[in-house]
Amino acid sequence: MNEHRSRVYTRAFWLVCTSSLFFFASFNMMIPELPAYLTSLGGADYKGLIISLFTLTAMVSRPFSGKLADTIGRKPVMLLGVMVCVACSLSYPVLTSVAGFMIIRLIHGFSTGFTPTGQVAFLSDIIPANRRGEAMGLLGTAGTIGMAGGPAIGGLLAFEFGLNALFYCSAFFALLSIAILLAVQETLTNQQRFAAHHLRVTATDFFEPLVWTPSFVMALTAFAYGTVFTVIPDFGSWVGIQNKGLLFTYITVSSLFIRLVAGRLSDRVGRRPVLLVSTLLMGCALLVIGGAESRGWLILGVVLYGLAQGSTSPTLLAWATDLSNPFFKGRGVATLYIFMELGIGLGALGGGWFFANEPENFLLTFAVPAGLSFVSFAYLLYQKTN
Repeated sequence: MNEHRSRVYTRAFWLVCTSSLFFFASFNMMIPELPAYLTSLGGADYKGLIISLFTLTAMVSRPFSGKLADTIGRKPVMLLGVMVCVACSLSYPVLTSVAGFMIIRLIHGFSTGFTPTGQVAFLSDIIPANRRGEAMGLLGTAGTIGMAGGPAIGGLLAFEFGLNALFYCSAFFALLSIAILLAVQETLTNQQRFAAHHLRVTATDFFEPLVWTPSFVMALTAFAYGTVFTVIPDFGSWVGIQNKGLLFTYITVSSLFIRLVAGRLSDRVGRRPVLLVSTLLMGCALLVIGGAESRGWLILGVVLYGLAQGSTSPTLLAWATDLSNPFFKGRGVATLYIFMELGIGLGALGGGWFFANEPENFLLTFAVPAGLSFVSFAYLLYQKTN
């Protein structure tokens, strides 16, 4: 068994996972501090745009990253996304107006529009289908470690040394991610040299019908992600949690522990049964968060949400790669991510709009994504085709 595992999980696999850890730590470490930072710049009314602008360009870039991953290679696409992280992290201390901040958030979104697409396409090349859920869980675990450690490190740096130290550390983590990726060999067999025509996309590059079901479920459940990451910092302050990054750590640590179990289970019993449980749990968790009136209840809610989100994400990724055309895996993965970014962006905008900086709106703010999670549960329950 161990010998078989070592053949499946090669050095290249672990290098990509390690690179993913630093990549996700790089841009997640600043998220808990950005609402207060934007407020200090005079942009308190634009908090909903912190996540939505980021996800807008991530979504727009997906068709391009998917096409490029299928033509010029998985590795260049991964590298390009991380290089954007470096440039943007170094720009936050320079562009210190509300307009400048918004421009950086727009550009920063290209990082997640490219790197994760290349990562998933790369793993689908080297991992057999019957281990894909487990592999996506491992990749997600690496990213989750970065997401868990990043906000805590970022909160500490901002408190002790100021925001500029936080931004420079974010750039350093991205540089580490690049250094690791340089040791990875390309897996695309018919790799092409980059040409201008590779940037021409058609309707088929935006949407792969084969992955409709996981993409639709991803959009509904990702709405919650956008809402949580936009509103949770204010909710934490309201119940008396000073280090807002800790709430993100609770979410990501709880998702860390469930990813491997959920991914492996989806390989054995199927993607749909795992998603039925996770989407139902997600809806319940969001209701707990919305109704929380103390630190204890809020922490319980975000832990339950982390378990649900950690089960949903790798299962949907594995399902999308299962259903994708073998010659256009990048396109299938990009379609899933487009729906994810759409859900996150709408969730961020909706969360900021429903919350409106009024604590009495917390329940309504989280009841909306809870309802969408229950819709995804019902869809999976009654829709039996891909």
